[in-house]
Amino acid sequence: MKPLKPLDKALADLLAKATPLPWTETVTTFDADGRVLAQNCVSALQVPPQDNSSMDGYAVRCADVAAVGVALPITLPVSQRIAAGSAGDPLLPGTAARIFTGAPVPEGADAILMQEDCEALATGDGLGQVRINAVPPQGQWIRRAGEDITRGAVVLSAGTRLTPAELGLAASIGLHELQVARRPRVALFSTGDELVMPGEVPPEQMRPGAIYNSNRFFLRAMLLRLGCEVTDFGIVPDRRDATIDALRSASAAHDLILTSGGVSVGEEDHIKPAVESLGTLDLWQIAMKPGKPFAYGQIPRDGGAAHFMGLPGNPVSSFLTFALLVRPFVLRLQGVVDVAPQPIAARADFAWPKADKRREFLRVRHNAAGGLDLFHNQSSGVLTSAAWGDGVVDNPAGQTITSGDTVRFIAFSELLS
Repeated sequence: MKPLKPLDKALADLLAKATPLPWTETVTTFDADGRVLAQNCVSALQVPPQDNSSMDGYAVRCADVAAVGVALPITLPVSQRIAAGSAGDPLLPGTAARIFTGAPVPEGADAILMQEDCEALATGDGLGQVRINAVPPQGQWIRRAGEDITRGAVVLSAGTRLTPAELGLAASIGLHELQVARRPRVALFSTGDELVMPGEVPPEQMRPGAIYNSNRFFLRAMLLRLGCEVTDFGIVPDRRDATIDALRSASAAHDLILTSGGVSVGEEDHIKPAVESLGTLDLWQIAMKPGKPFAYGQIPRDGGAAHFMGLPGNPVSSFLTFALLVRPFVLRLQGVVDVAPQPIAARADFAWPKADKRREFLRVRHNAAGGLDLFHNQSSGVLTSAAWGDGVVDNPAGQTITSGDTVRFIAFSELLS
C-alpha cells in the first residue's frame, strides 16, 4: 500500500498549485475589510504632517521655564490659542501658547506642558496667564512630523489581508479606494443519500439512517469568511453519473470545487473515479487524524482548469481539513503569502497515553489555570468537540502526552479567520 502523504508535504504541494487568480478590482476603503491587497499602498505624505501636541496643555520654550536662577512656579502670559485643525503663529519668547491635542506645535516651542502641570490665571484682558509648576524636558508631549509614516514609504504591501486597523492606516494616507484581489468563486456540494437539510424534515420524521447536513453550513460560513463567492450546489445523490454531472457543471464558472463526503474507498464513494474521468487527481489521503480522506485534483475547462478539493464526510474531519488545507489554499489564490497558522506553546492538563502513527489534532480548550483540557470524545464524528474547544493540539505522529507536557496549540481564531 502506498504510504500516506505527510500533512506538511501535502500542504506544500497544494500551495504550489495555488497560483494567485488573475484580475483585480477596485473597492472603497470602507468596503475592503477582509479583502487582499493587489498592489502596494505607498504614502504620498508624512504622518503626522507636522509636529503636533499629544496633550491638552501649553506649548512653551524650555529655556523660558528652566532659566538659570528662576524658581518654580513661574508665570507666563498666554500669547495665543491653537486648536486642532488650525495653525498658530511663531511662539513669542517669554510666552506660552494654549494648545490642544492634535494641534500643530508653533514654531519656536520645544515642549508641551500638560494642563495638569499648569494653572490658568484670568487677568481680565487678552488670553490671561499660566502658572507653570514643572520643568519639561525638551520634546515632551510632541509628536514629531513623520514619526508614524514617512513620505514614499510602503505602508501596506500587496498580499496583505486587510483588517480594520489596516483600513484606518490606508485612510490615514488619503486612500479612499484600494486595488484588491478578485474574490475566489467556489462551488460547494455534499454527497450522500443519507443527508437531509434542516427544515426539510422534522427530527421526529427522519427516516432510519438519515442525518442532517451539518458540513454544508460550516463550510459555507468558513468560505465566506475567507472572502469567497460561494455557489451552493446542494446535495448530490450517491451515483457516479450524478457526481460527474455536478463536477462538470461546477467547473465551468468556478475557480475551486469543494465537496464533502464520497472521498473514502467504499463502493458508494464516487468522487475519486468521477474526478479522474473528467480530469486529474493529484493528491489522495493525508497522514493526519482526523482527516485522512482528502483529495485534490483539477478539472479542465475552457481557458484553464478548476481546482478540486474533496473533504471527508465526518464533520470534524471536514472541519479540520478545511482549516489546515483549504484555508491556506484559498488565501494563496488571493495572493496572501503568509498562510500558515501560528502555533503557541501551551501546557497540557491531560494525558494522551496512546500514540498514533498519524499526526493528530486533538480538540482542547483553555482552563482557568492556564492549561489545556481535552474534550472527552475525540471521534471524527463528534462536532460538539469543535464547538466546545477553542483550538487543537498539533500532536506529532508517534507522540504520547503526559499531563504537564508542553504541546503545540493552534487556536481556532487562527484557523477560522
